[in-house]
Amino acid sequence: MNNGRSLSAWCVDHPIATVLLTFALVLLGLIAFPRLPVAPLPEAEFPTIQVSAQLPGASPDTMASSVATPLEVQFSAIPGMTQMTSSSALGSTTLTLQFTLDKSIDTAAQEVQAAINTASGKLPKDMPTLPTWRKVNPADSPVLILSISSMQMPGTELSDYVETLLARQISQIDGVGLINITGQQRPAIRVQASADKLAAIGLTLADIRLAIQQTSLNLAKGALYGPSSISTLSTNDQLFDADEYGQLIVSYKDGAPVQLRDVARVINGSENDYVQAWSGHQPGLNLVISRQPGANIVETVDRIQAALPALQAMLPASVQVTVLSDRTKTIRASLHEVEITLLIAVLLVIAVMALFLRQWSATLIVSAVLGVSLIASFALMYVLGFSLNNLTLVAIVVAVGFVVDDAIVVVENIHRHLEAGQSMRDAAIKGSSEIGFTVVSISLSLVAAFIPLLFMGGVVGRLFKEFALTATSTIL
Repeated sequence: MNNGRSLSAWCVDHPIATVLLTFALVLLGLIAFPRLPVAPLPEAEFPTIQVSAQLPGASPDTMASSVATPLEVQFSAIPGMTQMTSSSALGSTTLTLQFTLDKSIDTAAQEVQAAINTASGKLPKDMPTLPTWRKVNPADSPVLILSISSMQMPGTELSDYVETLLARQISQIDGVGLINITGQQRPAIRVQASADKLAAIGLTLADIRLAIQQTSLNLAKGALYGPSSISTLSTNDQLFDADEYGQLIVSYKDGAPVQLRDVARVINGSENDYVQAWSGHQPGLNLVISRQPGANIVETVDRIQAALPALQAMLPASVQVTVLSDRTKTIRASLHEVEITLLIAVLLVIAVMALFLRQWSATLIVSAVLGVSLIASFALMYVLGFSLNNLTLVAIVVAVGFVVDDAIVVVENIHRHLEAGQSMRDAAIKGSSEIGFTVVSISLSLVAAFIPLLFMGGVVGRLFKEFALTATSTIL
């Protein structure tokens, strides 16, 4: 009671300081509001790692038994892993590892890499590379999907433009994280050997493969040592075109060289003819863009949209870049609905107060208290690293009723003393001090109701942590 009375008396006796403190809270809230990240839900990262392995030409059964199984055995020994799923397709295997929420994703990545190294001895020897891994967040869907198509440009050339130009430029935009290219057709040399021609000269597919591997290499050629200088030999033996591969000598028959084109059809093509993306009736590919952890989704997409005209100008005229999916549309619509609900709630509260209090001064005082509490809560949200999402806005809506209730009780008690003939100063001090302890007790009891949410584990606890802290900070 004494602390409440002394605080009330200090605020009444120092109006300038009180107003300045109030303006400071409002100013901090107004500064923090535009800097708050915008998201549909609170940030909740799930420690998840995706492992990919490639073995060209292997069937799904072969990938599952010879690649996925050895990896699964090693991954199952990693502590803290809660779930492991794998899927095998033609020439590829994908394993998704999920860990407990308290598991550090960096620690998990190191353990996954160690498991891959351990399993490497049991993997097929002809795998082009060891399995690779990347960090993923299954709860964070792509923020933007772009469709790139062209009716005139071949798919391999279009893929090269997207991978070397478009994807690299977009990846440098602030807030952009992982970029995946779907439907990509990387250029490749396709060798279609004839079994009859190979049998006629006593060759096998293994001989053709070995000849290609040994020829198209860029190896050191050595150096020429002179009496006063050294000259390094530099040539590039790599082959880049189907015609060059066709002239490759794979064997000799009766003293005459046998070229690759004599026993096979060599053409320029793509790595996988069965992969293709379509935009309407046009073939092309898709650019799937995800944000960096903690980045503002809306601002990130706005930056990409602003950069698209310049990126389009860098591409050939026949290439069309269109937005296939924009996640911010649903986010903006959802947040707009909650913001409208919050605005309606505040206006209804003010209208009800004006109707029943029948005093504009009291209505304005309570409205000011409500506005200060709401705006100041944005500053605390920024300090705590929260985002402006559906749950935090709902928490503010919930807190509106509690804040108004406390303010009305205090204002009514002050007016009771004014009607009893006391001065404005005495009425303000006595009216607030009489029920100050009660109001504080009620507020603390409401805060106590949200405390269990802070100690909840799992996904629910992470989601409702921002809800609980936002509601309590607004009430207090």
